[in-house]
Amino acid sequence: MTNRRNRAVYRAWAPIYDRTVEHLFAPARRRAMELLALRPGERVLLLGVGTGSDLPLLPEGIRALGIDLSPEMLARARAKLPLPDRTVELVLGDAQAPEVEHGSYDAVVLNLILSVVPDGAACLRAALGALAPHGRIVVFDKFASEGARVSRVKRLLNVGSSFLGTDITRRFGDLARGAPCEVVHDEPSLFGGMYRILLLRRCPA
Repeated sequence: MTNRRNRAVYRAWAPIYDRTVEHLFAPARRRAMELLALRPGERVLLLGVGTGSDLPLLPEGIRALGIDLSPEMLARARAKLPLPDRTVELVLGDAQAPEVEHGSYDAVVLNLILSVVPDGAACLRAALGALAPHGRIVVFDKFASEGARVSRVKRLLNVGSSFLGTDITRRFGDLARGAPCEVVHDEPSLFGGMYRILLLRRCPA
């Protein structure tokens, strides 16, 4: 998986994403935002904002920046704006290395992005770097079971899923190893727990 390939894959996904797979993810997105518990006046960073499905879930009084690698997905997100009593900016960029001020966000949303970017660990580190002290991150994504070997069948299936723009063999523990964060909530989500929703806190420096 590379940025170049992801641009091509999500160029194809953009016209059909909202009316095909997105309805499957909507309940989990709502749950993720509920756990994040954003408050008026907070700043939130959405890495891999995609077609903007999380934007209408932002409460009033929020200031948000959404970043995505795909111009076509961002165009779909912009079509969902403006949103009443929310300040939302959308920019083209790489979720693995977003050009944002260090320590300037109260919260980060990482929904369906750690399994998509070429380097999920780099994306998580970038999110943590953007957080203010004691900030929080919500993650909704698919992850392989911790501590279990990824089966040969799953690796073969991953060839097809990678072609569609996602990796089904990544473990969250591998991505978070050595990162300055702690998991404060972890719950199973879609497809019997193949998808999970995690709430992370940035560890004090």
